[in-house]
Amino acid sequence: MISTTFSIGGDLTVGRLAFGAMRLPTGPAPDRADSVAVVRRAVELGITLIDTAHLYGGGANEELLAEALHPYPDGLHITTKVGVARSADTGEWGLDGRPAVLRAQVDQALRRLRVERIELLQLHRIDPDTPLTDQLGALRELRAEGKIGRIGLSEVTAGELARARETIDVASVQNRYNVLDREHEPVLAACEAAGIAFLPWRPVAAGESGASADIDAVAAELGVTPTQVSLAWLLHRSPAVIPIPGTARIDHLEENVAAARVGLSDDHRKRLDRLGGSPA
Repeated sequence: MISTTFSIGGDLTVGRLAFGAMRLPTGPAPDRADSVAVVRRAVELGITLIDTAHLYGGGANEELLAEALHPYPDGLHITTKVGVARSADTGEWGLDGRPAVLRAQVDQALRRLRVERIELLQLHRIDPDTPLTDQLGALRELRAEGKIGRIGLSEVTAGELARARETIDVASVQNRYNVLDREHEPVLAACEAAGIAFLPWRPVAAGESGASADIDAVAAELGVTPTQVSLAWLLHRSPAVIPIPGTARIDHLEENVAAARVGLSDDHRKRLDRLGGSPA
């Protein structure tokens, strides 16, 4: 029996299947109305953690979530990410972990999300042009000021995670990971050992025909979809894993949420494990 919840940072309890808001259109109606309907349906289905970022429309995604869900129901948490900014000169997006930028983006997120504190704030990427201690120090100060509750990282190596933990308490890591893409297996192992939440982005990915055929075969045996098999594998993989699949369609959302009810036998898991090498 897999666990159905995980306590991020030891005290922020959320469901094991979250929702990624990146794909939601934020323009005018009718697309905006559809996005609002999708995210409201996610909450109706029991989603308790929604992932967004400053990068997603320069804060437009955060504003959409507040429009759809504020005042937030008890137990619902929105995590956002900072550290990617648009250049005033070129208009292009790039990494920017300077403390002043991180502070400004957190303040903007607080305003857009209409909250006084962001319970989980993640550094979107480590900026190689800014000392890591400066980036983490700014987030640590924001936590001390009560503007954020817990600090997470995204797209880090096991070594970077270890170095970061020398400066801050890391509550979560958001890395690319799925049944066909195990590059960050060492990071997941480190997170599981330390009780750190691991939020895989791109939790479902198309693979080569042979690998996809194996997933399709398991799906056919269970009478579910390949997407549901991929998400179910993640939920069985480790109790620290909180997948964040995203979609702009209610039918896909309902398909994703139903994956939490898919049970994989030991044989199914072993067959899926072999697609990326047996997990440690």
